[in-house]
Order: sequence, then structure tokens, then C-alpha cells
Amino acid sequence: MNTALITGITGQDGSYLAEFLLEKGYHVIGMVRRTSTVNYNRISPIQNQIQIVHGDLLDQGSLSEIFSTHRPDEVYNLGGQSNVQLSWSQAVLTAESTALGVTRLLDCMRQVTPSARFYQASTSEMFGEAEESPQNEHSRLNPRNPYGVAKVYGHLITRNYRQKYQMFAVSGILYNHESPRRGLDFVTRKITHTVAKIKQGLADELRLGNLDALRDWGYAGDYVRAMWLMLQKDKPEDYVIGSGQTHSVRDFCQTAFEVVGLDYRDYVVVDQKYFRPMEEKPLVADPSKAQKQLDWNPEVGFKGLIQKMVQADLASLQ
Repeated sequence: MNTALITGITGQDGSYLAEFLLEKGYHVIGMVRRTSTVNYNRISPIQNQIQIVHGDLLDQGSLSEIFSTHRPDEVYNLGGQSNVQLSWSQAVLTAESTALGVTRLLDCMRQVTPSARFYQASTSEMFGEAEESPQNEHSRLNPRNPYGVAKVYGHLITRNYRQKYQMFAVSGILYNHESPRRGLDFVTRKITHTVAKIKQGLADELRLGNLDALRDWGYAGDYVRAMWLMLQKDKPEDYVIGSGQTHSVRDFCQTAFEVVGLDYRDYVVVDQKYFRPMEEKPLVADPSKAQKQLDWNPEVGFKGLIQKMVQADLASLQ
């Protein structure tokens, strides 16, 4: 039985990955920080099937103890501060956890379990003001916020440890991936949750920023499968993971309201407060390498994703 260590197991991706690995027969260890506010909601259905350990990406000692005690075969680093807007007000914390946390993990692995396999959660935010569209594994990194900068560090230190120490360490450059487990501070979940509230008579409007902003959206359950596939290859390589298609916020709204039989134009209010600068070249994936080498393709499309999210929000409100 393989042992997998997941940092950030209580998050959206961590919970889906844990379920996926359990189905594959793994012993799953989930790392959480010792705090009174840990939210186990996303993993509550499987909590008795996984082993929770306490550790912190800011504390090398706690990480070293986890590696020495449990000696994982695979390590999935999904932890760290991951909110783009929050990274401006918590820039140092973002750097400590999202950037330097990667080095701490890699160094523990190098010293204790050098033959283990390591997955780093990279992001399309690293491309920032993209010089080309779509982006692939060779596109220039050009982040525009502290979160993106921290992720670039994590991405490059993973590559450097791979090259210097011949470790099996890879990065998955994932584009926007959503689910019913997405936090309410993300625009997709804000839309589907408010749509459900409007349908139930609990709200009467949805305030958003630029409806023409474009994103490459996919389903988180599909994307964690790609993470696992990367660690099953003979050779460690980085991969771009995304749908390869863009949809506007307007498209997302229209589809979400259609799920409940309403017209988005009757409820959506454009609010300048929520505007972000427009990308000259939108962030959209070129996932051809993953399709060819990993035999990976998303199984849930744009409309199917939104339907899942709206229906889940309706059920939770009922």
C-alpha cells in the first residue's frame, strides 16, 4: 500500500485528491495546522479513512517529523495561502507559506525520503500579464500579484531540486478549477450560491465586476486526477492542465441562472468595486502535452460543472 502525504487536505483540491487516492488503495495522510479554526467539512465523509497529522509549512521541524514518522511514497503540496486578493494584505505570510514552504518540504524529502515523488501545485497566475495566448509549459512567467510571485518561486525551486538532486519532483500548472467545494470568496461559487439564494427567495440581486472577463474553467475532480497521473510517469516533467477554452463571467452567470430557469439580466448588477484590470491576453491553457503524455482529458465540461455547483448550493440551502 502506497502512502501519500497531502498538505492542504481540508481545501477543495485536497479533499477531492484524498477521495481519489483512497479509491486507488492508498494510505492517505493529511497535514493540517494545529489551530482552533480548522474546518474539516470538506473531508468529513472520509475523515475516518485518512490519518490527520499536525504540521506547518512555516515550521521545518514539524515537517521533518512527519517525513521521518510516516515516510510517504508520494507528496502532494496543495497547502499555503491561496487567495490572490488576500496576498496583497498578507504578502509576507504568502511568501513564507506558498513560496518557502515548498523548499522546506523538498528539503525534508531530500534528507529523509529522497526516492519519494513530489507534486507542486503551480498555477496559471504565474503567467500574469501573458505575452502569448494560450500558454504552455514554455511560456514566460510574468506574475502580477504576491500570490503569483510566490508560486513562481515554488515552481522554480521544484525544478531546481529535480535537476540538482535528481529527485522526482514535478509541477502541475493548473488553470481555474471549481466545484461545489469552492470557497464563497471565489467568483464562481459566489455566483452559484447567490443564484440558489435568489431561487429560494433569500436574495434579490447578484453584484459582480467585469462580466466580460475571460477564464479557463474546469472541474476540480478532473484536475486532481491529472496530479496523480504526473507522479505515475517514468520521468518527472511539468504539465499545463486546463480546458483550453475560455468563457466569460457573463457566460458563467447566464448558464447558472438557466439551471434554475431564470434570466441573469434580471438579477445581475455590475459594481465597479469588483473590477479587476483586464488581461490583454487572457489566461487560457494549452493542455496538449498532458493530453498526449498523460492521456488526460477533462470529463466534466463547462455547463456540467456549473450545473453541479448550482444543484449542490440549492441542496445545501434546502
